[in-house]
Amino acid sequence: MSYQKIIEQIKPELENLIDNLKQELMKIQTSRISSALIEDITVEIEGNQIPLKRLGAIFSSSARELTVQPWDKLYLEPIVRAIERAGLGLAPLVDKDTIRLVAPPLTEETKKNLIRLLNQKKEETFQNIRHLRDRAWREIQEGFRQGEIREDDKYKGKDKLEEVVSEFRDKVEELTEKKEKEITG
Repeated sequence: MSYQKIIEQIKPELENLIDNLKQELMKIQTSRISSALIEDITVEIEGNQIPLKRLGAIFSSSARELTVQPWDKLYLEPIVRAIERAGLGLAPLVDKDTIRLVAPPLTEETKKNLIRLLNQKKEETFQNIRHLRDRAWREIQEGFRQGEIREDDKYKGKDKLEEVVSEFRDKVEELTEKKEKEITG
C-alpha cells in the first residue's frame, strides 16, 4: 500500500473528529441558547430511551429561551424530568402543552467553567488526531519494512501526514477560538 492511500484512509476519520467536535461545541451554552443543547437528551417513555428531538418540536423563542412542543401531552412530564436530570442549569416551565426553557445569564464563573470544558473537548480531539497520525505513521513504516514503500517515499509520507494533521489541528483551533469568543461575549 502506498503512503498516499494510508493518508487518504485516515482523512474521513479526521473529518469525523471535526464533525464530532462541532456537535459537542453546539452543546456548550453561550449567550445564545441552541436547540442542540437539549435535542439529544434521552427521555424515558414506556421503558424506552428516546432522544428529545424525536418527541416534539424544539425551537428558539429568543436568544436565551427555547420552547419544546411535544407531539403528545403524555410526554410533558417525562421530558421535564429528563431535562432536569441533564443538569444543564435550565429550569423547565410547563405552559399548557409546551415547555419553556430560559437560560440564566452567564456569570464570570460560568464562563470560566465553559472555557475549561471547551479546552477539555479541544484536547480530547487533539489526542484523537495524534492517535490517528501515529497509527498512519506505523502503517507507513510497516509498508517500508515489507518493501511496499521506498525509503524516500516513507519520508515524503511522513511530511504529507504532518501536513494533513496540521490542517486538521488548525480547524480544531479555529472552531474552539470561535466558540470561546461566543462564550466570553
